[in-house]
Amino acid sequence: MQESRTGQQLTLRHGPHTAVVVELGAALRSYTVGERAVIDGFAAQDRITGGRGQILVPWPNRIRDGRYRWDGQELQLPLTEPTGRNALHGLLRWVSWRVVESSENRAALAVQLWPQPGYPFHLHVLAEYTLGEGGLEVAVTARNLGESAAPYGFGQHPYVMAGTATVDEAVLTVPARTWLRTDERGLPVAAEPVAGTAYDLRAPHAVGARRLDTPFGDLDRDADGRAVVRLAHPSGAFGTDVWLGEGAHYVQLYTGDTLPPGERRRAVAVEPMTCPPDAFRSGTALVSLGPGERHTVRWGITPWGD
Repeated sequence: MQESRTGQQLTLRHGPHTAVVVELGAALRSYTVGERAVIDGFAAQDRITGGRGQILVPWPNRIRDGRYRWDGQELQLPLTEPTGRNALHGLLRWVSWRVVESSENRAALAVQLWPQPGYPFHLHVLAEYTLGEGGLEVAVTARNLGESAAPYGFGQHPYVMAGTATVDEAVLTVPARTWLRTDERGLPVAAEPVAGTAYDLRAPHAVGARRLDTPFGDLDRDADGRAVVRLAHPSGAFGTDVWLGEGAHYVQLYTGDTLPPGERRRAVAVEPMTCPPDAFRSGTALVSLGPGERHTVRWGITPWGD
């Protein structure tokens, strides 16, 4: 295991599949099949930018003004997105997770989220990565170690690739019946049907000029209970599926238009989420995690084709 700016590098292998998970934030650093890059990750010596591969706990996305009310308390979180005056992407991205298991095709890392200003709750979080015939499977389980119910949400932030120089040529399918219109701060204004809009991606469409930083909900699922977002090469010969299983009720799509110039539109961030942005305030799909209770989310990445 190699030391770097993101701590231990845990390499998982199964046949031609290789994935690397790092100690910092238990983030997914890379995933390849042979010479093919499945995600747009980061190098071992790089600093993580754009949220690449990061786990977003105890909330995904944004909380307006970092302020919310829970069990009669008015709580204030640090504004980690100062330009939008939002609390962004949770509290565990920049902390060291403890490696509890590391084998040829599996890694598990854990961390305690201690009570702190704005989030006076005590959680244990376990992230499990398993590489197999079906690709990479991720399970993240939170357990409430405290004596009162805690607000909880999860997200993760992989940038998916499909062998194109930019995402414009890639073909995207999103099995969602609604999209969330957002304001200039990236916060939801209303849930609207995708039918008749540029956000109707239930059939395959080239990404084209679409600029997405958009939450989707009301996901259609297959017989296994999975909602599958597909990014395919325009030839149709290969691509990458991101499946959302247990606990993942929303997905955010981001085409990277606000990243630094050299990083824009290289990939589509396909972000499984338990709840939409600002759920700590709206309560939409927010988990109330009681004392001793556990909550698990399962999602994964399946590369396919040549």
